[in-house]
Amino acid sequence: MLKQYDPQTARQTILKRTPPDEFPISQRALDNIAKLFGEPLTAEQAVTRILKDVRMNGDSALQNWTQRLDGLDLKPAPVSKASIQSAVESITPAQRDALEKAAARIETFHRKQPLTSWFTNELGGTLGQIIRPIQRVGLYVPGGTAPLPSTVLMSAIPARVAGVKDIVVVTPPNRSFENIDLPVNPMILAACAIAGVDEIYLLGGAQSIAALAYGTETVPAVDKIFGPGNLFVTLAKRQVYGVVGIDGLAGPTETVVIADESANPTWVASDLLAQAEHDFLASAILLTPSQALIEKVQVEVGIQLEQRGRAEVIVASLENRGGAVLTRDLEEALQLANEYAPEHLALSVNDPWRWVDKVQNAGGVFLGEHSFEVLGDYLAGPSHVMPTGGSARFASPLNVLDFVKIVSLVALDETTAQTISPIAATIAQAEGLDAHASAADRRTGRSA
Repeated sequence: MLKQYDPQTARQTILKRTPPDEFPISQRALDNIAKLFGEPLTAEQAVTRILKDVRMNGDSALQNWTQRLDGLDLKPAPVSKASIQSAVESITPAQRDALEKAAARIETFHRKQPLTSWFTNELGGTLGQIIRPIQRVGLYVPGGTAPLPSTVLMSAIPARVAGVKDIVVVTPPNRSFENIDLPVNPMILAACAIAGVDEIYLLGGAQSIAALAYGTETVPAVDKIFGPGNLFVTLAKRQVYGVVGIDGLAGPTETVVIADESANPTWVASDLLAQAEHDFLASAILLTPSQALIEKVQVEVGIQLEQRGRAEVIVASLENRGGAVLTRDLEEALQLANEYAPEHLALSVNDPWRWVDKVQNAGGVFLGEHSFEVLGDYLAGPSHVMPTGGSARFASPLNVLDFVKIVSLVALDETTAQTISPIAATIAQAEGLDAHASAADRRTGRSA
C-alpha cells in the first residue's frame, strides 16, 4: 500500500514535479467535455470556451453552465441574509463553537502581521510607501465531495484583517443539499457569516472564475481572485490573470513527513492518511533514514485504512503519488524536501528545532508530533492556503499582504530635484528617450 523508494527512484517518480496543466485528465472527463461541446477539446480549450461565453452572455451563460455542469437550474443571485442566518441556525452548537474558536485563532494570528505605511526624509523631501487594501476580492471555496468551510475562514479572515471593502465568496451548488433552503453545505454559509463575508454566490467551476473576473449583470467583477479548486478552476484563473489578480495556481495538496526512529508510527500513518484522503492526486510522502519505522508505518497504514470512509481515494493517492523514501540520514531527507518544496513539511523528529534552519522551501513547517498538519488545516493560526506544485520555492502561504497594495509616495523637495535631475537626464539620453531627458533638464534651466 505504502510503497518504498530509494532517493534516486523517488526523484524520478513521486518527487518529480508536474506542471498544473500536465496532470492527467481521465478519459471519462474528456468524453464529458466532448459531449458538452459537441467535439473533442482539451481541458484548456473547454475553459476558454466557458470564459468567453460568460464574458459575452453574462448571467444567462452562468445559469446555462450551472445547469449543464452541476445539474441545477439556478439563476445567479446573491445568497440572502435570511438563508445565511438559517444556515447558521441549522448547524449544531458544537459545529458553530468550533468555527468561532477557529476563526478567533486565525484572526489573532493574522493581526500580528505588520501592515504599516512608512516615510523617510533621508533622500530629500519625503519618500515612502502607503498601504492600501484591495477594494473587492473573490474567494473560491470548493463545495464538492469534501466541502471546505475551513477554507472560508482561512481566506476571508486575512482579507477582513487587511481591510478589504467587499469580500465575495463563490462556491459550487451541491445536489446533496437540494432538500434544504439552498443546495449548499450549511457549514460553508455559517463560516461565511462568522468570517464577515459580504456576498455569496452559488457558482462553481470555470464559470464562477469568469463571473468574478469579467462581472455579469448580477455579479460585479472583483480585483483579485483567491482560492483552490479543481483543474478547470486552476486553468480558468491562469487565463483571466491580467484582467484580475490571482493568488496563485493551486495544484493537488501535498505533505512531506520527515521522521526518525523516535517518531510514533501510528501518528505518522494517521498524518499520511489524512493528507491522502483529500484527493486522488494528493501526495503523502514519508522521508526517513529508519527502515524499521517505514515497516511499522506500512503496517499501520493497512490497519487504519480499513476504518476510513474515503478509503478508495486514499488508496489511489498513496499508490500513485505517495510513498516512503529510505534516506541515508536526516540531512538527505531535508535535501530531498527542499528540492521538492512541499506545501506542508512535518518534522516528526527528536529535537525538531535543530533542523529548522535547514528548511529552505516549504509552505508551512510543522515542528514535532504535537504540531501535526491537520491542526494547521483548521485552527492552528496561519492560513491553510499554501503554495503547491513546488511553488514554495518562490511563493508564500496566503497572508494579509496578499490583500493589500503598496503605493509608492514621492514628494521631493526643490533642492533634491535640482541635484538629481541631471543624473536622470544622463540615463534618459543613454536610453534614447530625449523627451525624458528634456523633462529633467527643464527643471534645472538647462537647454531642452
